[in-house]
Amino acid sequence: MHDLDRIDRAMLAEVQRDGRISNARLAERVGLSETPCARRLKRLETDGYIDGYQASLSRTALGLGVVAFCLVRFSLHDRALADRFEREVQALPRIVSCHNISGTADYLLQIVARDLDDYGNFMRDTVRALPGVTSVESMLSMSEIKRNAGLPIL
Repeated sequence: MHDLDRIDRAMLAEVQRDGRISNARLAERVGLSETPCARRLKRLETDGYIDGYQASLSRTALGLGVVAFCLVRFSLHDRALADRFEREVQALPRIVSCHNISGTADYLLQIVARDLDDYGNFMRDTVRALPGVTSVESMLSMSEIKRNAGLPIL
């Protein structure tokens, strides 16, 4: 990877804000003609600065009224068990993010559900049954103050 210049950073900011921006509009916003802009964007993708493009979906429209964060603890710290846990988490769409963390818990999960009953059933029947899980602690989001706003481009 090479150093990013001012134009590279501006391009990354623009495509992060609007992944469907046309090359012509992107070129205009960053002060380039279209061909060099397309070449730079391709290089940023090839160099791994852009992982992909995706739409941001509405939880409300999809009927997912509950967002919860769940601290998961293991009593036995075994690599094979952790690998199994991580594989199973990958296959569960309701778990929208999973982080291996430091501190008093082993993992932090972000989970979405239709309502509290749906969340309770998912916790009881699925999360607590995952390999290695010995305890869980849930924290419910009361309101979302800041949504995934993208990464800072330093």
